[in-house]
Amino acid sequence: MKIVLCVSLLILAKFSHAQSFRLMRFEEDYSALKDSARTFYKRLKYLPLSESGKIYVSFGGELRVELDRAVNEDWGAMNVGRNIFLLQRYQLHADLHLSDRVRIFGQLRSGLENWRKTGPRPIDEDQLNVQNLFIDLIPYEGMDRRMTIRLGRQELQYGSGRLLDVREGPNLRLYFDGAKVAYASSKWNLDAFVMAAGRVRTGVFDNPINRKSSLWGVYSTYAAAKMLNIDLYYLGIDRAEARFDDVVAAELRHTVGSRLWGNANQLLYNFEIGYQLGKFGASDIRAWGGSMDIGYRFANLSGAPTMKLRSDFISGDDVKGDGKLGTFNALYPNGGYFGMNPQAGPGNLLSLHPNLNWNPARKVLISAEAVFYWRQSLRDGIYRPDGSLSLGSSESDSRYIGTAYVSTVSWQISKFLSYNAGVQYFKTGGFNNDVIPQHKDGFFISSLLAFKF
Repeated sequence: MKIVLCVSLLILAKFSHAQSFRLMRFEEDYSALKDSARTFYKRLKYLPLSESGKIYVSFGGELRVELDRAVNEDWGAMNVGRNIFLLQRYQLHADLHLSDRVRIFGQLRSGLENWRKTGPRPIDEDQLNVQNLFIDLIPYEGMDRRMTIRLGRQELQYGSGRLLDVREGPNLRLYFDGAKVAYASSKWNLDAFVMAAGRVRTGVFDNPINRKSSLWGVYSTYAAAKMLNIDLYYLGIDRAEARFDDVVAAELRHTVGSRLWGNANQLLYNFEIGYQLGKFGASDIRAWGGSMDIGYRFANLSGAPTMKLRSDFISGDDVKGDGKLGTFNALYPNGGYFGMNPQAGPGNLLSLHPNLNWNPARKVLISAEAVFYWRQSLRDGIYRPDGSLSLGSSESDSRYIGTAYVSTVSWQISKFLSYNAGVQYFKTGGFNNDVIPQHKDGFFISSLLAFKF
């Protein structure tokens, strides 16, 4: 059945017009197809349900297949060795517009994993469940401004994804249940939200609804000038059981931060800094984190090569048992920022990340990069991209975690079909070698084919 569906959709793509798809599919707008010539694909994207065309529904979806080969993902800690596994993602959505001020968006997802020796990770498998299901109400709309109230299950994405990201890379994207009020104008956007983190079980429609608010915040973006955009935000998180190094306790944490960024034809920059306070059990939270990202695009050269240098400085806990926790919590970050298959994430981390991108052909992108990792504090461990503890400090006096060398190729075959392949080699450093007796370098190969419509 799945093969028949894939073939049908590929035939559909052949006879359809090119279309630009967004990371968040509910941000796509097909109302411009109202007066266009009727074709099968255009009817799929804009199907009028009223004579005026103000009531309409739009359909879309994605099929994604990924084959991975991982060797020593755990750096030899559990002697897993080689793992070859297949990941599949299927998504189907419907966007129903009942009027100019009311719409309902629903999206189903299916994430499947096969052959992994250690079984599916939390990011791998969810056989069939709801990814998005919300209603948008627009109480106010002016010439260049709008206020939207969104209620229900939804995805969140802010800034460059260093704190709140949908996580497109893993097989399962993140979602939340809650309410959001969004104000948008030509220069200023402001969102306020209260959310409960989604919970995942691997069966069919068995993900429980989390009714306890665990994430809330306000995020604003102001376009001050052509090359100056300013983000200001406050984010709060509440977790009943959080683990940092060797301690587990309740966590109530507040984050305030700012981001300055700009993208011109040549110069690219992105600076972000945040401070955290709150309570972790009986301890006070005092943590900080920041990042600097600057690049230059050689627009006049063939393939417009772009060189970037990223760096991160993210606090860890300096003194155990002193009544203070200094480990930064990056909440729900984009793990891919730290490499193709990141094995160290944004907690107690110093990193340096040079990379080079080049388009040898119009639809082909080649990337080569390296990520150098160090611990910020010698008295804290290292954390995974999702914030969970990977390795405790174990009293090691070595700061160096290791270096990831990454090379990827992306081919946008058509507006509907894309292919990505990548290789990553992770050379372990002194800390890993101290903590893991039978330490081994990691190696990862990925091949991914995706179809969107």
